[in-house]
Amino acid sequence: MNSESANPATGTETAGCCRRQLLRGAAAVGIAGAGVAVLSACGGSSSASAQKGPVTLGPTSDVPVGGGKVYRDQQVVVTQPSAGTFKAFSAICTHAGCVVDGVDNGLITCPCHGSQFKTTDGSVAQGPAQTALPSIPVAVQNGKLVATLS
Repeated sequence: MNSESANPATGTETAGCCRRQLLRGAAAVGIAGAGVAVLSACGGSSSASAQKGPVTLGPTSDVPVGGGKVYRDQQVVVTQPSAGTFKAFSAICTHAGCVVDGVDNGLITCPCHGSQFKTTDGSVAQGPAQTALPSIPVAVQNGKLVATLS
C-alpha cells in the first residue's frame, strides 16, 4: 500500500476515495453552474431592468422603416411601422422572460420558444406567448429616441 494513500489510523486507502469525492463534487458544482447560466439566458432579470425614467436609446436612423431594433441593455425594442412613427415595447417576452432578438417582416421574434409579436402594437401574432409585449413611451428628441422606463 502506498503511504500517500493509506490512513495511518486504519491502514485503509483514503486519498483515492477523497479525490474521487472531490472530483464528483466539482462536477456537480459545474453542472449546477451551467444550469444557472442556461436559466439566466432564458429568464431572470438584469440590472438594466432597474433603470427608471427617460433613457436615450440612440438615433432614429438606427430603426429602419418597417423594422425595428432591440436595445438589449435597456430591455427595449423599438419599431418603426411607418415612416416617422416609432413604437417601443418591453423586449422581455411575456411567455418565459427571454429577451427578444429580432424584428423582421412586421414581427418581433423571441428566440426561446418562437413567440412572435406585431411591430405595430406588440400584440401576439404567434404563441406560445398569450400576452402582448408591454408598451413603453418613446419620443424623438433632437433626432434621438428617448424611452421612458418605469
